[in-house]
Amino acid sequence: MVEQIVNTIVDLFGDLVHIPFGKELLVFIISLMPILELRGGLIAATLMDLNPISSYIITLIGNILPIPFILWFISYILNWMRNSKRFKKVANWLDKKVEKHKSQIEKYGFWGLVFFVGIPLPGTGAWTGCLIAAVLEMDRKKAFLAALIGVFIASIIMMILSFGVIGAFV
Repeated sequence: MVEQIVNTIVDLFGDLVHIPFGKELLVFIISLMPILELRGGLIAATLMDLNPISSYIITLIGNILPIPFILWFISYILNWMRNSKRFKKVANWLDKKVEKHKSQIEKYGFWGLVFFVGIPLPGTGAWTGCLIAAVLEMDRKKAFLAALIGVFIASIIMMILSFGVIGAFV
């Protein structure tokens, strides 16, 4: 599923790949996005035949950059969305997502957040993990550290999968 989304985004921004560092910029943008994050960025990098090391660094930066903003501001944004007619459905969807995974992180705390972010499965990652941490009012510094460790774990797993397994087929 992630590969299909990445292919669609690469197709949409196809002109971007023709400018200097356009492919790298596209990988960075994909890595910033919720749901796709570094998983999608590394898959895109593989599909565009980018260098694994520079791709790794670009996706790490792209995935880590939103973490502090999510931890410090998402609660305010969610409260505003819940009271907005236009965004209430999105807020409800996010609340359901949080509720679905909340017990995993609540039960294991710091390490629960590390592994939630670190295991690159659909619905997990830095965005969702930090959203849950913010809703649970976890200590922001600890949540930030847990998310960072999780991102590094996910990045290693995805490097092996993207440039090892997927790279062998591309």
